Amino acid sequence: MGIFGGLQAEQYDRQYDDGYLLRRLGDYLAKHRRRVLIIASMVILYAVLGSVIPVVISAGVDALSTSAPESTLWIIIGALFAVGIIDYGIYWVRRRMTARVVAEVVSDLRKAAFAAAIERDLSFYDENKSGKIVSRITSDTQELNNVLVIGTDLISQVLDFLLLFVVLLTREWRLTLILAGAMPIVFGLTILLRHFARIVTRQGTRAMAAVNDNIQESVSGISVAKNYRQEAGIYRDFTRVNTQSYNINIRRGFVLATVFPTLNAVSGIIIGMLLYIGGTYVIAGVIGAGAWYLFIQGVDRFWFPVINLSGFWSQLQAGLSAVERIFALVDAENTIKQTADRPAPEPMHGEIEFKDVIFEYSNGERVLDHFSLHIQPGESIAFVGHTGAGKSTIAKAVARFYEFQGGQVLIDGQDIRSFNLQSYRSKLGIVPQQPFLFSGTIRENIRYARPSATDAEIEEIANSVGHGEWLETLPEGLDSDVGERGARLSMGQRQLVSLLRVLVQKPAIFILDEATASIDPFTETQIQEALDLILKRSTSILIAHRLSTVRSADRIIVLKNGGIIEQGNHEQLMRGHGHYAELYNTYFRHQSLDYVENARKYADTQEMERAGSV
Repeated sequence: MGIFGGLQAEQYDRQYDDGYLLRRLGDYLAKHRRRVLIIASMVILYAVLGSVIPVVISAGVDALSTSAPESTLWIIIGALFAVGIIDYGIYWVRRRMTARVVAEVVSDLRKAAFAAAIERDLSFYDENKSGKIVSRITSDTQELNNVLVIGTDLISQVLDFLLLFVVLLTREWRLTLILAGAMPIVFGLTILLRHFARIVTRQGTRAMAAVNDNIQESVSGISVAKNYRQEAGIYRDFTRVNTQSYNINIRRGFVLATVFPTLNAVSGIIIGMLLYIGGTYVIAGVIGAGAWYLFIQGVDRFWFPVINLSGFWSQLQAGLSAVERIFALVDAENTIKQTADRPAPEPMHGEIEFKDVIFEYSNGERVLDHFSLHIQPGESIAFVGHTGAGKSTIAKAVARFYEFQGGQVLIDGQDIRSFNLQSYRSKLGIVPQQPFLFSGTIRENIRYARPSATDAEIEEIANSVGHGEWLETLPEGLDSDVGERGARLSMGQRQLVSLLRVLVQKPAIFILDEATASIDPFTETQIQEALDLILKRSTSILIAHRLSTVRSADRIIVLKNGGIIEQGNHEQLMRGHGHYAELYNTYFRHQSLDYVENARKYADTQEMERAGSV
């Protein structure tokens, strides 16, 4: 694992140099140019006032040594008091404006990261855990917030350093040059510590992302964990990643905690050297005792910003590690590449043609090998086949969720890669195998597909299925709350709401990846009715798991190993006694009315025989 942990970078992680990261952050600050200029002015004034204080004190010491009038001392005391008040006022205004600018910059950066996350294609989420992506949008942006606030102090300390150096140089140039000669040692240590700080802070953010991911996955799957009594197991998993994060952050703390002690030790040695050399100068009569005393006081004020600068450097590395992770997410490239950006055909008729399409997953597994198929406008196609035959891949290729490696997919005769994706997908209605509902009411979830839909339209569509009988089972009808991810509805009700969502949208192409879960006969009737309404209006691609869905299709395509081996309607394929007939007997036969009737008769016969034997 190593002293700095062993967490691996994500596939899309990049390493940027500090200058690039700071320049890119500057682009976000540029939107607040006026306020940034005011803050910069305040920083300069604050640094100047900080440098004025030792000068005023020096004047007071000179006044005491020369027996100056009492009025002069009171003027100096008043000047110190006034400088202190102004210094506090400038600091307060600067902090207030800085907090506002930083909050807006972090908000913009967080929005950019979130926009990037929702723009990534589905293959990105296949390879990267959503919890770690969430961590970049939340935890890393908050880390940056803390560092940006410290950054203004860093600039102020730089100005303090430069101004005090000039002051010291005017007081005693020989000792100042000795001090300047020691500075490369300090900066060399700072660079060394910076290297280690960057490593440990990067590992620390990865560890926090792993913890966030574990929490999200555990909470999302809590019902499954309880079903299998695995609460202790998910707690052990959390303890493992939490302990890993703890160990990495202990190492991070160790590295960061060495910064100030190391620099203080070095500063003590250098100040000790200046005390000795300055003392020998006083004894030799090269400089006066007063000048030597004032120089030592000035060195103490000079060294404070130097140490702070070096200390802030480690905190700056934490912020740069965070912003590096954020920009890596923003800069991640999609695998889907569009060749043009023209709008989808209007109106879209829904003609679909696959021409020698080749599709491979990232691991090199080929799913479709020179696949060709022509689907007429308004035609409904049911794809059947064993798991891995390529059914979902075809649907995802039409939805443009994944990039294919060869051939063409044509929509109304135009290459699918030439469309603006938002324009094209607005013409698609998709119901996935696990229907997803957002928190809110049924009405809001149906409206999700077309936000402009009126209440009257939604009610008409909802009542078009079974005369709205399905709503009678819900406490508040269309205004019933579905719960998180639709948890308050049955699987069948979730499917029905998803289909009604498509009906509101009125898509040119409909894609259904049918759920495999069993549902009650009443809800199945409602679902089939909604499905029939959609099939009348759209070109439909159906990945079927129910016999009623298969038989409602105009054409059934039987897939095996990414190729078409049979096609036709149900009766034609059954007469062929081929692969479809095998699939039917394996997966669909038990759903047929004949099978149910025969099973009932067999059960009655068995019951009569048992009764007769008694």
